[in-house]
Amino acid sequence: MITGKAALLVIDVQEGIMDQSSKFYDPENAAGVMRIKTLLDACRAAGIPPVFFKEVHRPSMIDFGRELDGSEGVHALESSPRTEIAEVLAVRPEEAVIPKRRYSSFLYTDLKIVLNGLGVNPGDTLILCGYLTDVCVHYTFVDAHQLDFRLKVVRDCCGGSTDAAHAGALNAMYYLQHEAPCSLEEILRDIKEYASRAG
Repeated sequence: MITGKAALLVIDVQEGIMDQSSKFYDPENAAGVMRIKTLLDACRAAGIPPVFFKEVHRPSMIDFGRELDGSEGVHALESSPRTEIAEVLAVRPEEAVIPKRRYSSFLYTDLKIVLNGLGVNPGDTLILCGYLTDVCVHYTFVDAHQLDFRLKVVRDCCGGSTDAAHAGALNAMYYLQHEAPCSLEEILRDIKEYASRAG
């Protein structure tokens, strides 16, 4: 069930995911983008505003911080076309696109200002999808949880660094909010019910 008002957070669904020439290309993640498009279209039709995020770094790499200390190499440079939001999602001019330098969509961004402008406040529902489940989606989830938002994370509209990491992150999110993890089928049913209440 979607409680209160809602917004959809589309986290780091960037062109690199769809680029078959990239060494990071994963056909399952590319298929996931098409499921995200289904979710996005349903939210738009129901009056649930999407907010898009793209991780982006300066070519000088001065803003990577500790990101390169672990498994990740240089990625999401401003100069790369792979950093743009996936074209298939067809971002509309009136929809918010928020660049971020860190994993969480809340840290050092204007997300809280945007949500306030949309009338979505703590106690309302944020629907999460995107990449990676165990990194940017999870970190965003934790911050949103601590800010008292109700959360839905759509399992089959996320992809992890590995299958085990994806499952582990979902388990960690379940630990914080038992009703948060859901399937695309389940959230589409909730969105339909939300639209009937709003209409």
